[in-house]
Amino acid sequence: MEFAVIQTGGKQYTVSKGDTISIEKISAVAGKEYSEGDKVVFDHVLLVDNGKDTTIGTPYITDAAVKGTITQIGRSAKVIVVKYKQKSRSGWTRNGHRQPFFKVKIDSLK
Repeated sequence: MEFAVIQTGGKQYTVSKGDTISIEKISAVAGKEYSEGDKVVFDHVLLVDNGKDTTIGTPYITDAAVKGTITQIGRSAKVIVVKYKQKSRSGWTRNGHRQPFFKVKIDSLK
């Protein structure tokens, strides 16, 4: 079974052909925002294993790429952040945050 380890959004993911991964939102390229159905190429490939040979990059493998298609763009569940300082009579501060994400289906490893 062929797999690769890619890096995007400050995180590393182990991917195979046909997998669907949830990654951090990718910034706009040349002012164009990504939308569902767009193709993306991950060129920060750290490791490739095809079942017989394993190639490890230093830090990345040149001429290696993982191609995928964005299947969903959304925001994850709300995380509630509460701040409170005891004995200072400061009230509760409550904020919420929803992290944006992309779901990407891996099309090919090259």
